[in-house]
Amino acid sequence: MKQRITFFTIGVSDLDAMKNFYKEKFGWKTMKDSDGIVFFKLNGFIFGLYPRHELAEDIGIKDDGKGFKQFSMAINLNSEKEVDDLFADFKKTGVKIIKAPEKVFWGGYRGYVADIENNYWEFAYNPFLKLDDEGNVQSHQ
Repeated sequence: MKQRITFFTIGVSDLDAMKNFYKEKFGWKTMKDSDGIVFFKLNGFIFGLYPRHELAEDIGIKDDGKGFKQFSMAINLNSEKEVDDLFADFKKTGVKIIKAPEKVFWGGYRGYVADIENNYWEFAYNPFLKLDDEGNVQSHQ
């Protein structure tokens, strides 16, 4: 099987509020916003928002998730300055900053924010990771 992701969908409690968060705070444009689901086309895959109880039903599990969801999503940038500039914008627009950008032991630079339902996003600069003009990870082959 090829290593890839086509969709990354999160179950949300308030679909409209979450859609507006990503549109207003991250500046993203919707690809689809109908039939009770919202899609944002990112670089090579789709980030989806779907009502939490419906996603649990679709999977066939009980909707009783609480606390830390045991995952984070990450977007890598091209420099520490880009990370700092983005966090300055987040601060101005009221995005909840969980951890301000800082240098990390492995040589990178990163910080964390949360959306309005406490899904965690890491924004980082990794000096060991090459990105193309679209922000896609480049192969090291």
